[in-house]
Amino acid sequence: QLQASGGGLVQPGGSLRLSCAASGSISRIRVMGWYRQAPGKQRDVVAMITGGTNTVYADSVKGRFTISRDSAKNILYLQMNNLKPEDTAVYYCHALTTRDYFGQGTQVTVSS
Repeated sequence: QLQASGGGLVQPGGSLRLSCAASGSISRIRVMGWYRQAPGKQRDVVAMITGGTNTVYADSVKGRFTISRDSAKNILYLQMNNLKPEDTAVYYCHALTTRDYFGQGTQVTVSS
């Protein structure tokens, strides 16, 4: 119901754009966001967006990542610039309606 894509291997300082398509079975989405989980660590929020314009970012990604949403197409994006090795993780798309939905995750690896 949430299909994420766009992950991959990138060198430090590089960029990637993640996308997440929400199927029509998910309606009345109140909040969408991205989480990430590195090996051996808990899943943490990266960025969230409500109302299409209100955004919140984790301190570690402020100024480097940008979250956006195409509400008409129900697609969520995460533009990631100036990537660092510590950004390496599996990234999960999230949607909140009357319950939480998580996508299957997409791997982002930042390494030289």
